[in-house]
Amino acid sequence: QSQLVESGGGAVQAGGSVRLSCTAVGFTLGYTTIAWFRQAPGKEREGVACITSDAERSDIADSVKGRFTISRDGAAKTVTLEMSNVKVEDTGDYYCAGRIASNHAWCSLSSRYFSDWGQGTQVTVSS
Repeated sequence: QSQLVESGGGAVQAGGSVRLSCTAVGFTLGYTTIAWFRQAPGKEREGVACITSDAERSDIADSVKGRFTISRDGAAKTVTLEMSNVKVEDTGDYYCAGRIASNHAWCSLSSRYFSDWGQGTQVTVSS
């Protein structure tokens, strides 16, 4: 059973905003590096954003840079992906993934580093 749970997906018009949340079940995220990935139907999984366990740095994919931001709350319970000015090409299944951090300043947009995955939440952007 996954201990990461995504929420907040749904249908949205192009140009609108979506807020996705990644919540830990049974543990806190304070020592965990978190990244968001997405996958459109028939397409490869794409790293979207990641945040270090100390919340001091984030990496944003070029495809969403300037539109998406990632953050984590002070209690280390939730990581949020804020999506603004969404485009049709943002449509897909969005997953959060975690890795217990040995380096609190590290994160990556490469899925191979992450061992814990949520079940995903669907985002559909309509023109």
